[in-house]
Amino acid sequence: MATAIYSATASLDGFIAGPGGDMSLLTRFFGEDDDNQAARRLMEGVGSLLVGNRSFGGDDPNKGTDREGAFEGEYQGPTVVLTHNPPADAVEGVTFVTDLRGAVEEATRLAGDGYATVIGADVARQMIDEGLLDEVLVFYVPVFLGDGVRLFDRPGGGEVRLTRIPGETEFWCRVEK
Repeated sequence: MATAIYSATASLDGFIAGPGGDMSLLTRFFGEDDDNQAARRLMEGVGSLLVGNRSFGGDDPNKGTDREGAFEGEYQGPTVVLTHNPPADAVEGVTFVTDLRGAVEEATRLAGDGYATVIGADVARQMIDEGLLDEVLVFYVPVFLGDGVRLFDRPGGGEVRLTRIPGETEFWCRVEK
């Protein structure tokens, strides 16, 4: 059975992208630690991506290079995009789903026994609100962005408890349900 995991790289002040979704400030840190075992295990275990529409259509700092795409172009598997407005034309390897539960079900089905990796802070928040997210993995990079897209934003929302996964050196936790 697949594990639904929200994985992101964040600045020390908690932003996964700069203003307007700009990812360029974080890219200088990608690939910096090729010995990162948590990143390697995640990448080897990804069975599908569950992506929010803003992330899917957003800023790819590697656009036009051989590192374009998810996980710096290393990921080539199925992608599920949660959107209220699916495109009229099909996109190869991408399934567009209009409701959260349907998107999670499709992404976990496609992932098999691997990870259904969530890309998009708003999708992760929605999944937490509905009790559909299993784990969170955050890689922190040494920079303060000051503004942008927060790792997790839930104005007026309550506490979400996470439990550190024993033996992990990165911030890898289970979502308490």
